[in-house]
Amino acid sequence: MGREGHLEDLHNPESNVQQNKKKEPQKEELPPKSEFSEWYNEIIRTAQIRDVRYPVKGLYVWYPFGFSLRNHVFSILRELMNKDHQEALFPLLIPEQEFMKEAEHIKGFEGEVYWVTHGGKDPLDVKLALRPTSETAIYPMFKLWIRSHADLPIRIYQLVNTFRYETKHTRPLIRLREITSFKEAHTAHESWEDAERQV
Repeated sequence: MGREGHLEDLHNPESNVQQNKKKEPQKEELPPKSEFSEWYNEIIRTAQIRDVRYPVKGLYVWYPFGFSLRNHVFSILRELMNKDHQEALFPLLIPEQEFMKEAEHIKGFEGEVYWVTHGGKDPLDVKLALRPTSETAIYPMFKLWIRSHADLPIRIYQLVNTFRYETKHTRPLIRLREITSFKEAHTAHESWEDAERQV
């Protein structure tokens, strides 16, 4: 549009108003707060943090904006943790026999564990748990790594996804089946006093 077009708009304020109406984004109505679940989900979606419309209950998609917020939080966490811990990464799949060694620790969420039972069409010899928490993946490795007091202390952390078959009402960022922002730190020490100082 050249100068003439702009001059025409000045002489025709109605066409200007019409164009501005077209440009204005339509405001979406939020559900009332009395319908908290719907209201919360819509806030999270409208803010473009997470999209709740993925077709599996309790699994949500990070929008790019939301994911950038998550990454920013992670960068702050890493800065804090890297002062005296080292970042590591342990496998997502945990063999059943290792998982069950911590029966006392996992008591209470046995019913929330996802189990991988097939590789392709073939049944697996050993069921594999999708990590609900990582103690049972980490401590067998600690046992291999620590041969004497000279190997201590060990201070590690990881930022990982965990899975829990959550049967209650799921909600983004609060109650999920795939927790995509799970930070856990694990340490091993030569003495109780050293461990206490760490806390």
